Amino acid sequence: MTFFLAASSNSSAGLWWTIIYMVAIFGIFYLILIRPQSKKRKKEEKMRNSVQIGDNITTIGGIVGRVVGMKENSEILIIETGTDRAKMKIKKWAIGSVDTIHDDAG
Repeated sequence: MTFFLAASSNSSAGLWWTIIYMVAIFGIFYLILIRPQSKKRKKEEKMRNSVQIGDNITTIGGIVGRVVGMKENSEILIIETGTDRAKMKIKKWAIGSVDTIHDDAG
């Protein structure tokens, strides 16, 4: 009878260690993968929402241009590229980087 009690308490301790390992692994994945990705996504979203008319931008496709217009109710920008001043419409999510440096007074 004592053998069965010892075996059941030992398996219970093994179960708790398994749960602790699972929580530790999830915590490591959160710190290494999920948290940095969400920080990067928030930084990119802030950059895309702070675009102003006159900013030089580069799209994720490699097109370099200057913002000449914005549609108010949509996520569409009008950019001007090259010396021939060709204009094209792009979505805000297609902005790869904003090349204009702004002095934030705040």
